[in-house]
Amino acid sequence: MIKVSIYKNADNLITGFSLSGHADYSEYGSDVVCAAVSALVINTINSIENFTSDKFRLEQDEKKGFIEFHVVSPISKQANLLLNSLVLGLQGIEEEYTDKYIRIASVQSQ
Repeated sequence: MIKVSIYKNADNLITGFSLSGHADYSEYGSDVVCAAVSALVINTINSIENFTSDKFRLEQDEKKGFIEFHVVSPISKQANLLLNSLVLGLQGIEEEYTDKYIRIASVQSQ
């Protein structure tokens, strides 16, 4: 199962996320749940990097299925929109494939 934590600040703005695990929906290389989640996450990170001036910290380990992303500068409206779009997409995957393969939780951050 992919476990997703969405980090929100005191103003309820998304400031980051972490993912761990693999969906195990099907065989490695043909798992549509993992592929969809990966595409959303990679596109969000690349979009924040290319279309905003927000600074962020990124840690990842592809073999373990781990990624952690945190905006470390004051979050821009653009980055906020992109992160909300990511969550919307992940929630759609969770609804379609049930929380047997992906589970999303919100976490209040400092």
